[in-house]
Amino acid sequence: MDTRKLYHAPADCPVCGDNLVTTSKGCLTCGTQIAGEFASCEFCALGEADLDLLKVFLSSRGNLREVEKFLQVSYPTARARLDAVLVKLGLAPAGAVAEPADEPAAADAEPSEYGDEHVVAETPEQQILARVARGEISPEVAAQLLA
Repeated sequence: MDTRKLYHAPADCPVCGDNLVTTSKGCLTCGTQIAGEFASCEFCALGEADLDLLKVFLSSRGNLREVEKFLQVSYPTARARLDAVLVKLGLAPAGAVAEPADEPAAADAEPSEYGDEHVVAETPEQQILARVARGEISPEVAAQLLA
């Protein structure tokens, strides 16, 4: 098996914006090639961040709290990002994605590697309280850390 890095092919034509189809495929080991018009998979239009989100969602058996931890964002933001992926896959209507209410866009927001949304940097106190909410530390330990 060849260990070269393979890149994700674009899903849309850079000239007209229409869907691209695969017209040839080849084996990196033996060089066999086939040509024709092959349909793209329904996940081919997703970017790397969307695919990573789906992998975490599936590996955690649909647990959005795990997605929340992976993205290091609030639960409503994790849900909004998953909803956005569902819209991209055509599994939810475009108006179904709502902006998360608990993370307002702010001038001090940092760009997220998981999309165009912004994540507001949390204070140390908010991070401690979030750890309590996730069950990572007890309220007693949090009280000591906050003191």
